[in-house]
Amino acid sequence: MLQFGIDLGGTKTEIIVLDPQGNSLLRERSATPAQSYDAIVANIAAMVESAASRLGCHDFSLGIGIPGAVSPASGLIKNANTTCLIGRDLQGDLQKRLQLLLQRPLVLANDADCFALSEASDGSGAGFASVFAVIIGTGCGGGWVINGRLLSGPNAIAGEWGHNPLLWRDASDSEIDCYCGQKGCLETLLSGPGLRQQAAQETGLSLSAQEWNTLAEQQDPQAQAVLARYYRRLAKALAGVINLIDPHVIVLGGGVSNLPGIYQEVPALWADYVFSDTVSTPLKQALHGDSSGVRGAAWLGAAAC
Repeated sequence: MLQFGIDLGGTKTEIIVLDPQGNSLLRERSATPAQSYDAIVANIAAMVESAASRLGCHDFSLGIGIPGAVSPASGLIKNANTTCLIGRDLQGDLQKRLQLLLQRPLVLANDADCFALSEASDGSGAGFASVFAVIIGTGCGGGWVINGRLLSGPNAIAGEWGHNPLLWRDASDSEIDCYCGQKGCLETLLSGPGLRQQAAQETGLSLSAQEWNTLAEQQDPQAQAVLARYYRRLAKALAGVINLIDPHVIVLGGGVSNLPGIYQEVPALWADYVFSDTVSTPLKQALHGDSSGVRGAAWLGAAAC
């Protein structure tokens, strides 16, 4: 049986098809029509149908990582930063759309949970007893794996650190409105759009994380200061995780995780906030890069069959 995985992101949707040994047979991306729920459903269905046709596949599992969670109470989507998904029966609508093709129940899971499972299984978290994995991209999510088992919790929000406030705030940390209804969530400071908005308030320049990094490498003092503030915020946020669950490793993914300074600067800073005489927690970049989420989705789908 082939394993189909979908990673539904805020800007792109990716599909992967794995064979039973985990080898990739197909991997493609398309832009996410993030403003239209119906267009998202149609896009996912079209990608699955196209992949199945090209591979001549008539029996497969399907897992989908989403930027939110399925409510245990209603079965509807909640907590999605692609807000048109909220309150919709994405699982049911896709199952109906694909009913002539898909013979097995599809599975939805939080995209950060899929990412965490992938990296804990054979990525940068492999071999560690507990893994806290973080996506800092369009949004800011987390997943928690212990002894190879993904934790969800009764509210389906385990690892949702992005909607907690920044600890040890200072005057430079703006409390920006978050789509969730709160102010000052970590997502508004640490995600890609959050970094851009926060830095724009500080400098008047609207630049991406990579654009700030390019300027910093050219010894631009303003860019160096923007990144220094970002690294300290990330260090504070991850120190809170270490104080609470003390994971054996922390793995970062998402576009902002490609900032090269993170892996030296953040561990050097978080010791100021961790309640311990030493901090030996490794901070690692995802081994599978931006493929981790879609790989994890494929594995979750197969495990449910």
